[in-house]
Amino acid sequence: MQAQLKQNLPTISVIIPTLNAEGPLPECLKKIREQDYPKDKIEIIIPDGGSTDRTREIAQKYGAIVIENPLKTAEAGKAAGLKAAKNEIVALIDSDNYLPGTDWLIRMTEPFSDHDIIGSEPIEYTYRKEDGYITRYCALIGMNDPICMYLGNYDRKNYLTGRWTGMDIKSEDKGNFLKLTLEKFKVPTIGANGTLIRRALITGQIGDYLFDIDEIHELISKGKNKFAKVKIGIIHVFSGNISTFIRKQKRRIRDYGYYQKLGVRKYPWSKINKGGFVKFVLFSALWVPTIIEACLGYSKKRDKAWFFHPLACWLTLFVYGFGFIEKALFGVKEMSRTGWKQ
Repeated sequence: MQAQLKQNLPTISVIIPTLNAEGPLPECLKKIREQDYPKDKIEIIIPDGGSTDRTREIAQKYGAIVIENPLKTAEAGKAAGLKAAKNEIVALIDSDNYLPGTDWLIRMTEPFSDHDIIGSEPIEYTYRKEDGYITRYCALIGMNDPICMYLGNYDRKNYLTGRWTGMDIKSEDKGNFLKLTLEKFKVPTIGANGTLIRRALITGQIGDYLFDIDEIHELISKGKNKFAKVKIGIIHVFSGNISTFIRKQKRRIRDYGYYQKLGVRKYPWSKINKGGFVKFVLFSALWVPTIIEACLGYSKKRDKAWFFHPLACWLTLFVYGFGFIEKALFGVKEMSRTGWKQ
C-alpha cells in the first residue's frame, strides 16, 4: 500500500540558484537526496551564475543538472531553472536551505491533492540552538528582513507575535496544513526558501526573472488564490556576520529599485502598510522600543540572539535610507555580484 501511495506522488523539479555556494550546497543537496520520496520523481536543477569555486563540481556529485544563469541573480536563476524544468511541481529551494526531515517533500506535496491549491510553503523557519546568532534571530522573527515585522507581511512563524503573518488572511485548518485564500493586494512574502508551485501555472508568464511574490500576485489576479501553509519548518542558514547582513540589505534595496525601473516588478508595493513603515522608522531610530521588543521576545523564547534585533532594525533603516538618497541623487543600478558568495 505504501509503495502504491508513493507512486501516486507528483514529480518534482527542485530549482536551486547558485553563485559561489560551495559552503552550504553539499548539506542542501544531501538533505534532498535523503528524502523518502521516489528518486525517479525528483530532478535537481542548478542554474549557476558563473561560480569560480567548487559549486558546479558539488552539484554534479549529487546528480544535479547544471545550467547557465548569465544574469547571475537568484531571480534570474529561478526563471532559467523553471524554463528547464520538466516535472509537475517546482520546488524553489535556496542553497542555504536544509530540509529538516526525510519526510519533508512528502508533507509539502500533500496539499496538492486538493486541485484548487496552487502552492505550498513551510509555516516556520526551523529553530536550532547550534546555529549562528543571525540565523537564530531570523528563525525567531520568521523573516530575514526585520522591516517585514512592522509591515505585517512576513510569512513564517514569529515568536514575538505568535503568528505566521501579521496580515488578516482567511484560512481553513486541514490538519497538516492551513488552506489559505489570498487577496491580490494582501500577499505575505511567500515564494522563497522552500516554496512549491504547480509548474503549469507559472511557466507561460516567466520572462528573464522570477520574483516570488510578483508571480503569486499574478496568479491571484487570475483567480488562482488557494495556497497551503504546511505545519513544518525549513532550515535557513544565514551565512556570515553583520557585514554580510548589511550587504544583503543593500542588495534588496538596490535590486528592488533597479528592477522596478525596468518595469519587471508586478506586486503593488505602494499599497503596503504605511503606518507600519512609520512605526519601523520611529522604533529603529529611537532604539528603546526595539530593545523592549527584544526583551519581550527573550521572555517568550530565551535566546540572546533576540538582542541583535535593535541593531538589525537600525542597520536596515540606515541601509534603506541611504539607498533612497542614493537613488534620488544618482539613479538606480543593479547590485554587482562580483565577488559574491553564499
